[in-house]
Amino acid sequence: MPARAEHASAKPSLHRRLGRHVLLPLALTWSLGSVVVLTVGGHFAAQAFDRALLDDAYALAAHVHKQGEGLALDLTPQEMRTLLFNQNESVYFAVITPGGQRIAGEQGLPPARIPEGASYQFSELPFQGTRVRSVTMRRDEPVPFTVVMAQTTASRTQLLQQLLIYSGLVQLWLLVVLAWWLRRIIERDLRPLTDLQHALDGRNAGELAPLPVTLTEDATTRDVQRLGDAVNSLLGRLQQSLAAQREFAGNVAHELRTPLAGIRAQASLALTQDDPAVWRAELQGIVVAQERASRLVDQLLALARAGEASAGLKLESVALNEVVRDVVLRLLPKADALGVDLGAEGLDEPVQVRGDIALLEGILTNLLDNAFRYGGGAAPRVTVSLQRDDRAITLSVSDNGPGLADADAGQLTQRWMQGAQGHELGQGAGLGLAIVRRYADLLNAQFTLEPGAGGQGLSARLRFPL
Repeated sequence: MPARAEHASAKPSLHRRLGRHVLLPLALTWSLGSVVVLTVGGHFAAQAFDRALLDDAYALAAHVHKQGEGLALDLTPQEMRTLLFNQNESVYFAVITPGGQRIAGEQGLPPARIPEGASYQFSELPFQGTRVRSVTMRRDEPVPFTVVMAQTTASRTQLLQQLLIYSGLVQLWLLVVLAWWLRRIIERDLRPLTDLQHALDGRNAGELAPLPVTLTEDATTRDVQRLGDAVNSLLGRLQQSLAAQREFAGNVAHELRTPLAGIRAQASLALTQDDPAVWRAELQGIVVAQERASRLVDQLLALARAGEASAGLKLESVALNEVVRDVVLRLLPKADALGVDLGAEGLDEPVQVRGDIALLEGILTNLLDNAFRYGGGAAPRVTVSLQRDDRAITLSVSDNGPGLADADAGQLTQRWMQGAQGHELGQGAGLGLAIVRRYADLLNAQFTLEPGAGGQGLSARLRFPL
């Protein structure tokens, strides 16, 4: 047990797992987003700088004109400084003829190779110990010549750094705020689970009452609400099962005390006698008492199973006529041994009901056993019949015995209740009809005790709704 607890504690909590599964993808998304922003921002910033550099090249080329057999740049030094002014960058230029003669500008500033069909080409190259961005432009008027315009890249680098700092810091701040908010939301949504765990940990093994309503009503999600309802439902089923077990144990301890004491007394009496006839009589009494005790245990088990079945019983379509036929054939030898004329009616046509085969067999077995015991007379007769009308299917077990008074008919379906005839016979414990009533409730059937045909005997009826 300690090793298992240590292994369980090593597992991450649901809170941490949810936080990791949310925050890690969020951080990854932030990183990718920052890279995309910097890449796209750097691309468009470079295009803006390149466009400004190209505009300077066009402005410079506009001041190149033909002079005699060559070219000349008609800008004064003051005008050149104005044209090329940039307080953050160093700007260089050169005007070159197709033959390589430098008309104006910096010495050693090489032109880039311009592809066929293009009029200019951007490039990066080292110049005077630094890296510069240059554009080489070819012009054909008034005569062919080439303009090279270059500048240092400090402003570009500074802009990318500022973009990285401001964009990254803002997104990082948003990430921290979002992570804090998600953490609070996860803690709030998982709090009902923690409360549910504490409520269950604080209970002992015998406390199966439903959890307080507030624990499930405070749930922030439908899933947690359903979990609380499912736990309460499970506790309810466990409580029913435990109550049935306790009732069964109490009934067994109470009701078996008398037959077991009788068996012990008869055995003790037989041991004090030397007459074999007395032994035989006492042994026969022990056999009868054992049969009664065995039947009582079976009935108690049936009631216990009925209590457990109420928690998870699933009804299905059952051929009632076949179930009745099987039970009647199985009990026919017992009826013959007791001298009871057992018959059945209405079994030729298929009759379908929603039910459970085991419960239906238990109902019919208890009704027939009850009829065999108490419905006898000079010529005992028991009839099982199936009838169908527009609203229900009726299963009835009728006998030709003395019947019951109206007051007894309402009490005999209670546990441990017996009619006057049962007390006279001294048989049974008053559980047979209680079992039938309980099974009928589970099958959604109506169980009644009515006078038999012509007011003679007793008719036990179960009505199954269509």
